[in-house]
Amino acid sequence: MFWQMLIGALVRQRRRMFMIALTVALGTSLTTAMLNVMLDVGDKVNRELKAYGANITVVPKAASVLRDLYGIEANSGASAQYLAEADLGKLKTIFWAHNIVTFAPFLETKAVLGQGSDEVVLVGTWFDRSLELPTGEVAETGIKPLKSWWQVEGDWVQDNDSEGAMIGSQLAGKLGLKTGDDLDITVAGGEGKERLKIRGIVNSGSAEDDQVFVPLSVAQKAMNLAGKVGRVEVSAITTPENELARRAAHNPKSLSLKEWETWYCTAYVSAIAYQIEEAVGGSRAKPIRQVAESEGVILQKTQLLMLLITVLSLIGSALGISNLLIAGVMERSKEIGLLKALGATDAVILWQNLAEAVTTGIMGGAIGYFCGLGFAQMIGRSVFGSAVAINTMVIPLVIVLVILVILAGSIPAVRMLLSLRPAEVLHGR
Repeated sequence: MFWQMLIGALVRQRRRMFMIALTVALGTSLTTAMLNVMLDVGDKVNRELKAYGANITVVPKAASVLRDLYGIEANSGASAQYLAEADLGKLKTIFWAHNIVTFAPFLETKAVLGQGSDEVVLVGTWFDRSLELPTGEVAETGIKPLKSWWQVEGDWVQDNDSEGAMIGSQLAGKLGLKTGDDLDITVAGGEGKERLKIRGIVNSGSAEDDQVFVPLSVAQKAMNLAGKVGRVEVSAITTPENELARRAAHNPKSLSLKEWETWYCTAYVSAIAYQIEEAVGGSRAKPIRQVAESEGVILQKTQLLMLLITVLSLIGSALGISNLLIAGVMERSKEIGLLKALGATDAVILWQNLAEAVTTGIMGGAIGYFCGLGFAQMIGRSVFGSAVAINTMVIPLVIVLVILVILAGSIPAVRMLLSLRPAEVLHGR
């Protein structure tokens, strides 16, 4: 009997029920899209931000200690400290190896141009190198993927080009050089003069515009430092830091065993830096705080914005459902009054009306969920250029939210329904 009454009510009020289903479907589709994007947006936002440089710098441990304790830059002369180039592949063997997007080594020295006394910074690095890892995999490394915002006039230097060089735009303008010109460089303490061919001119908007870049092997040969690098810049996808991460960054030994495991197995920038130090002997990995913290703030604000949009869409759906249900109660007031006069209790009438709303809402929610998945893919491809992962935990969350929205929207209609008096309604008052 109950189901017959329910089906009959849904058929008689099909236009209103269609509007309720449509309202729920719109709210559910936006909620589904935002939740799926929000749960997947962390990696995507971080990958977008990786285009703006490294967030971890790896330097020799001894040089870091001297600089931190005494303010001495141990990067030249007999006191210079270096990392082993052969150890760089170990960066991709740590626990969070897949979070390391790319990295590039640097070996810097002072050099004199031509026959004059103009002193510049000569930087040896990897430009675009496919590095074979100890695991047998191949990683794309170098400053080309690391500093993708650079504007280059001409060509990038190949890592096996022993005569190629790239020069900063300000230095090139000062010396009147252009792509294709020859450049004579004498490295301080090196053996003889190096003649290089300018392959490209770099415009970075920073100190690199006054530097000269050559393949790492060329700089190592000129400085008699085969297999050595001065520092490594690492670009890694990280999780915004919290109080636990800040405590660990200050002193990992202060954590309890459970806290240490949580910190170590979470992609905090301090945890990744710690693991790099474990993998690369004699190194000190230091997070670039202004970059890492900015990434965390941007990610948190992006997720907060999506959560706010989700909440507002659910509130709008609840208000729409409320208006539709109130109108339904007003139109059916005589029917409800007659049921009460015949002995139907408030609980029975209330259950029937809620069952109508929930049934309609669930049907609309199911349609909205699948539409929301489509919207999430549209957002992912248009904003991030890749598909959004479908998260199964969104399904029960959406079901709970749909039911809560329907119940919240039903409250004004329920209050009106309970206040109806059969005698007043049946007499038209």
